[in-house]
This record gives sequence, C-alpha cells and structure tokens, in this order.
Amino acid sequence: MANKRERHDTILEIIDSRVVSSQEDLRKLLLQRGWDVTQATLSRDLRELRLARVPTPEGARYAVTDGSIEESRAALETLLPQLFLRLDGVSEMLVLRTVPGGAQPIAAALDGEGWSDILGTVGGDDTILIICRSVAARDRVMRRLRSLAGEPS
Repeated sequence: MANKRERHDTILEIIDSRVVSSQEDLRKLLLQRGWDVTQATLSRDLRELRLARVPTPEGARYAVTDGSIEESRAALETLLPQLFLRLDGVSEMLVLRTVPGGAQPIAAALDGEGWSDILGTVGGDDTILIICRSVAARDRVMRRLRSLAGEPS
C-alpha cells in the first residue's frame, strides 16, 4: 500500500505542477520518476484520485474533482453544451459523441449523477457508451441529455 500511496502522491504532484493532457503523457512523466505503470493501473489511480480531464482554454488537462453530485450536475450543465456533438441510440444503449477530449469529463459527470436509468458508462476520448436499463430508460436519458446540451429532443 505504501507504494500505491507514493505513486498517488507523485501523480498529484505532477498534475499540480504542469498541464497533463493525456494518460500516455502522465505515464511517461511517471516513468521519468521511476514509476513504470500499465494503462489499466493508471486509469484505476486516476479514478481513485478523482482526477478527470477537463477542458480549459489551452486544451484538455487532468484536474482534481471532488466527485460530488453537485459538481457532476454543474459539470453536465456547463460542459455538455460546450462538448456535445451528437447522440444516437439502439436498444438499451446510447452513443454520445463529443469534441476530442470531451468524453471523460462528461462520462464522469454522468456516473456522478447516479441516474437510475443508467447502468453505466464507458468513456473514451470523444465517445461515450451509455448502457440504460431499458429502451424506455434510453429514451428518457436521450431527452434529458439533449435538453442539457441545448438540442431539440
């Protein structure tokens, strides 16, 4: 556990001291400091540390979030209109497309919302797969997301 704590401290120190815009950049910076981690371990560390990629005027970067529902709601209300490109669905699934780098903060915000209609999300760089409980749930989530994004439903 000491190694994990030390690695987490190193990650936070790196994030605080410079702009880090991708997991691969962070992995390389960790390697320079003696931490050879896999992408899966780094993803887990980022989740545990509540770090998310957030858009800034200079581009996306990792930042600490508190993961609260209030923060998630604010993130959805402010980020979704800026990052949303399109939304489509089939069966119980939705695919939400964003600008590059926009999927992670939106997926984290959706997860933080705890909507009962959503079973889970998988966020990439510009695409989020949203698994809903039913076709009716998918329709409700689709209307809600389009409304938050400022799109007609």
